[in-house]
Amino acid sequence: MSTTAPEAAKPLNRADLFKTSNAELLARWPIDVNQDPAALPLDSFNPGHPDLFEFRKELPYFERLRKEDPVHYTANSQFGPYWSVTKYNDIMYVDSHHELFSSDSRKGGINLGGIADPDPDPNFALPMFIQEDSPKHEHQRKAIAPVFTPKHLMGFEPLIRERAGRILDNLPRNKTFNWVSEVSVELTGQMLATLFDIPQEDRHKLIYWSDSVSNLGNPEYFPTIEEGFKVLWECFAYFNNVRQERVKNNQLGNDLISMLALGEATKNMPPNEFLGNMLLLIVGGNDTTRNSITGGVLALNQNPEQYAKLSANHALVASMAPEIIRWQSPVAHMARIALKDTEIGGKKIREGERVAMWYISGNRDDTVIPDANQFIIDRANPRRHLSFGFGIHRCLGNRLGEMQLRVIWEEILKRFKKIEVVGEPRYLKSCFIRGIRDLPVQVS
Repeated sequence: MSTTAPEAAKPLNRADLFKTSNAELLARWPIDVNQDPAALPLDSFNPGHPDLFEFRKELPYFERLRKEDPVHYTANSQFGPYWSVTKYNDIMYVDSHHELFSSDSRKGGINLGGIADPDPDPNFALPMFIQEDSPKHEHQRKAIAPVFTPKHLMGFEPLIRERAGRILDNLPRNKTFNWVSEVSVELTGQMLATLFDIPQEDRHKLIYWSDSVSNLGNPEYFPTIEEGFKVLWECFAYFNNVRQERVKNNQLGNDLISMLALGEATKNMPPNEFLGNMLLLIVGGNDTTRNSITGGVLALNQNPEQYAKLSANHALVASMAPEIIRWQSPVAHMARIALKDTEIGGKKIREGERVAMWYISGNRDDTVIPDANQFIIDRANPRRHLSFGFGIHRCLGNRLGEMQLRVIWEEILKRFKKIEVVGEPRYLKSCFIRGIRDLPVQVS
């Protein structure tokens, strides 16, 4: 099977893309995931192909790029042409120079699937503050920042611990179950409902909308992207009602919905922008943490000597949590658009070209992180990773995500000798969120 797209298979415009069946879109860009990337010519590399991530074949591609072509140009892909930045310091450079590299959704936004459109259709374009440049980005981000201060977050820890304990105590013993749905999703869903101050019974809607965002292009979920957007607008209807009720009844508090309703830069957002920011908060609060919670279980099973080390010294949870986040790299990449001609790693990047910062690759750059291709729970400097980004777009919820991961493992070690993976994981078909859909486990 060919590893490059046929000559006629060009990226579609937004209207055609959203109406074309997802099955047809996948068929336009075939790839043999079992082919050895060492045997392929570099100019055929499309490391962002979602099939590579679904079948966990992406890492050898990035390993070769780091060694041979750390700033690599893919001329032909389902995303159009793009540059892959694969080494730690080059990624830091792009992430830290927002005056050179734009996140603006109208220019293409933060993921490879974004479409440049200066006058986008508000039914399908969902601007959000992470996809804005300065100063609008900072003004909107500031509206919700008080929720994520260290002092405010510390108040959540007892609640997270109580919920984690309850979830773990209700797990079946000596019976196979899916760790993702029974543990990872439950903990993050409950936390999201608290952050939005909505009823806990509605947390499953949040997970459904989060999964819908991650699977817009997956034919197992939606026949077309357009059908997926119908589900996303259900999210708008729900939260717009919550927002309006709180404003009407003067019941605005310290939750994220109230913060958006009170903020000068956010209170008058049009519907598509409000929806975009709600989805950003839902996906940011769910997908990244839940995949780290799941990825840690898998990593420990794949590295039994590290599991033994943890069992002998529970205090290692503190350093293990950031190591899991590095290892899993739940956000595989962030994209930018060059605002002017510039240079990265000796390569000339022209104004308007798309640049993908591959966090998954930078987190395995052994020229910066010693033994980067090894999972080491007592690593000396475990927070030296790229998973939360850098610069003005650094993840607001990074402390909360790490706290949830640390607490769940502290509670696991009080209860279980081991969580044993007893079946093959199933992974997300996405080069943006590096996710795990199913992880069959048993506890005893």
